[in-house]
Amino acid sequence: MLCDESHQMLEEYKVWGKKKFMGREYMGINRYTYVIDENGVVEKAYEKVKTKTHALDILKEY
Repeated sequence: MLCDESHQMLEEYKVWGKKKFMGREYMGINRYTYVIDENGVVEKAYEKVKTKTHALDILKEY
């Protein structure tokens, strides 16, 4: 687990933003997945993540 109290890394990866739940807006972490190679280069970014199938979807692709 990574602790990012300042939200600096979360903002750089564009995962920190407005969320809505039951008519309320608040700041939080949005679900994204980044595939990063051994050199630290982002190969692919998934912005719309379906939690129930996402892990299997990625395994099928790689």
